Formats: sequence, structure tokens, C-alpha cells
Amino acid sequence: MLRLKHELAPGRAIFGELIEPKGSTGASDENRSDEQAVPHRLDEVVVTYFAKPHSYTTDDIIEISAHGSPVVLRHIVEVALARGGRLAEPGEFTMRAFLNGRIDLTQAEAVRDLIESQTLYQAKVAGQQLEGALSKRLKPIKQKLVELIALLEAGIDFAEDDVSIAADVTILEPLAEIHALLSTLADSFAYGKIVHEGLTLAIVGRPNVGKSSLFNRLVERERAIVTSTPGTTRDLVSETVAIGGIPVQFVDTAGIRRALDEAESIGVRKAREALAEADLVLVVLDTSQPVVAEDRDLLTQVEDGGAGIIVENKADLVSSRFEALSSPLPRVRTSALIGAGIESLRTEILRYVGGEFGASQESGFLTNVRHQRLVLDSMTALGAAKTAVDNKIPHEMLLLDLYNALRPLDEMTGATTTDDILNLIFSTFCIGK
Repeated sequence: MLRLKHELAPGRAIFGELIEPKGSTGASDENRSDEQAVPHRLDEVVVTYFAKPHSYTTDDIIEISAHGSPVVLRHIVEVALARGGRLAEPGEFTMRAFLNGRIDLTQAEAVRDLIESQTLYQAKVAGQQLEGALSKRLKPIKQKLVELIALLEAGIDFAEDDVSIAADVTILEPLAEIHALLSTLADSFAYGKIVHEGLTLAIVGRPNVGKSSLFNRLVERERAIVTSTPGTTRDLVSETVAIGGIPVQFVDTAGIRRALDEAESIGVRKAREALAEADLVLVVLDTSQPVVAEDRDLLTQVEDGGAGIIVENKADLVSSRFEALSSPLPRVRTSALIGAGIESLRTEILRYVGGEFGASQESGFLTNVRHQRLVLDSMTALGAAKTAVDNKIPHEMLLLDLYNALRPLDEMTGATTTDDILNLIFSTFCIGK
């Protein structure tokens, strides 16, 4: 039980004591000593009362803050359950906050993202979403769409009140503007996905070009075994570190060549799989040796498959016989042995992570697949609406496309009701005076 120094008051933290009730030690009545009959203080606590609607869920809430002893905390929960309480279901507090209108769906999802954050930057982005960054970005887009719907609804339903039917140009201009805004938002998913999920980076190359040494430098620990014997790495070795606040999983792979035995053959196969699955590939070349056909084939494979960076390693032993390969991929010269060029390589990796957005990307970008799908669905419906206007389809049918464009946006933030549209109609047009 709790013994408080003062009565609870909304928004105030009250000091109190957690008391073990009399006779709760389990001793029988005849064997219980006078000392056992006296209540014992188990801990000092702070109790805070949040009166609705000024709480996380907008319900009346009492928070009990005790010291970190698991035994004491478990005892508090057990006492609450014995007094008629129940354990909250997973996500129940956030669900209550959503159902009570305190947060929308994008903010509710941001709570999960904040909990799962691995870096401070991920936590910062989740915090922005929790504050409603994405909702605020969507709000003017939805407003423009609702205004267009209201314009068409008014022209259809109130023609007798001298509300004219909207001309094609009056429809096409806002349609194009809304589509452009959604397109920019959809493009932000490329960066938002990396922020949310992190990046997988595979280090590939021929045996003994310094892949494992480079891997150890990038993760800043001796994670992979390094020897002078080619083909030492037989399996994938991975480690995740943060670069610019983005979790980057580095994957060291076996040297890609014609395998000499079964174990190496399996390693080479896994290396090629890692190359195909990676978001970004570091193609490591040995500048102390001439470029060979295997280097060229590997580089071509990376160029055809996606994003990559050429790493010209062993710069401390560069040979005059080494000839830089022509490629559109960016290149960085390093020496994993002495650490030269490693920071430049990290900078190049971060430049890729940022893409065309990077640090300049405005807040409120898309970070999960559900949001991206809904935005793309809305854009598809807007495209159908434009086609309907071009083909002189009646506005009653055009409205179906506009509502189809609005519905996915509602799924992200919350529904737009009929009352919202009717209120806008009557506030914008002088109808029914």
C-alpha cells in the first residue's frame, strides 16, 4: 500500500512511501512478533496524478515512480492487480491515445519507431514524427484535395443556387499541384527507408586485396581474421555501426575467384549473394597489383546491379602497373594497413546514404512501406482523375477518383468525414442564405 505525504493533485508529484501491510510476512498469528505486526517501509516513491485530458492517453492516470529494484516494482504491480487492476495489453496506452484523438496513426507508428531506434538520429526522426511532422506535411495536401472535392460537390448539388460547374482548368491546376506534392513526398521514402531500416553494405573483391583489413578499420575493431594467405575469409562476417546516425551493416565476404575447394566455393557463393542483396557495395581493388579480368568482371556486375563505390586499397604500396578502371562509380583511395583514406571512405558512404536528400531533407518524410504504398495509391487515383477531366467524364464520376485519392491519405492520418466537406462547402460558398 502507499502512504502519501499530501493529497493527490493534478499535475503535482507527491512524495510517498511504499508500505508492507501489517501481517503480510506470511507468519502465523501465534508466531507473529510485535515487530512483524508493525507495517514496514519497502521503498520511497513519487506519485503523479494526471487528470484527463492532460495525460498520454487523455484518461485519468496515476504514475508511481520507485527505485529500480525489480522485486519492489513487481510487488507494486502485484498489489495493483490484487486491488482490481489488470496488466495493459501490448501497445494499449498508445492505442488509447489514438482512439481518444490525442495522436493520429502516423504518430502512433512513430512511438514504435522511437522504441526500436538504434541511433540518436533515428530517435530524432521518430521524435519528429511523434510530434506530427508527417501529419503536418500531409495536412495542406489533404486540405487542397478536400477543397477541390468541395468545389465539385457544390457545383453538382447546388446548381440551382447559381454555383457554376467548375471549368477543366480549375480542376487540372490543383490536381497537378497535389500530385507534385505527393510525388515529392513519395520520393522521400528512398532516404526514409534507409533512416528507418539502416543500410547493408557488402565489401567484395578478389582474395587478398585487403577486404578484411578494410572491414576492421570501418567497424573500428579486429572483427575479421586477417592473414597474408589468400582465401582466409570463408564465411560472411558482419558488424553494424552508425555512420551519420544511420545504422550501416558492413558485410565482409570471401574473395571472389575460382574456388580451390568446397569450403571456399560455398564462401564465394555467399559473397555473390551478399553482393546481390546489399544496398551498397564496396569493390576493393589492390593498387599494388595490375588490374585483372576478375576485377573488371566484378566491377561490371556491380555497375549493372546497383550502387557501388570503388575502393583502391593498399595505397601505401601503389604500383606503377596499377591502372585505374574507367567507371561512373565514385572512387576512394585507401590504405587499410595504416588507416589512410578511411575517413574519406566514410564520407563517401554517408554521401550515398543521404542521396539527393541527406541532411537537407525536410522533416516529415516517409519511413515505412505502408505510408509509401498509400501515397502511391493516392497518386494513382489522381492520375485517373486527370484522365477523367481530359476525357470530359461527368463530375459525378470524377468525384469517385478524388475520393479514392483522399481515402489513402485518411488511412495515414485519420478520416475526413462528410461533415468536414459539408462545412467547407457552406463556409466557402454563400449557399442557403
